[in-house]
Amino acid sequence: MRALFRRGWMPFSMLLLIPLLCLASASTWSANQPCSGKKGGIARCDGDIFLCNDGSISASKKSCSAMLGGRSESARPQPLLQSNEGCQCGTGAFCTGPRGGVYCLTPSGNKSYKRK
Repeated sequence: MRALFRRGWMPFSMLLLIPLLCLASASTWSANQPCSGKKGGIARCDGDIFLCNDGSISASKKSCSAMLGGRSESARPQPLLQSNEGCQCGTGAFCTGPRGGVYCLTPSGNKSYKRK
């Protein structure tokens, strides 16, 4: 009798376990994406860097060209400028800040720093 009781609960416990496993894996599917939230999504790539719809660059460690299937170009040197002129996001040029930070300027004039 006891063996039948245990065997009867086995399918029921599996029915509870399967939805829990699905919920746990769903949380990994909803991981942060480049340019998520108030940045408004991905506008385009600038080499391996994600350009967001708000004009800033993403701090993602992912490669934009690899993720979006862009052309496989050889790595081009990115000029580092000392002044704020000519380093708009999306041009491929970046400015160097007073403490060595590398950034570009968004259309609204804010600095968007590149991840180290």
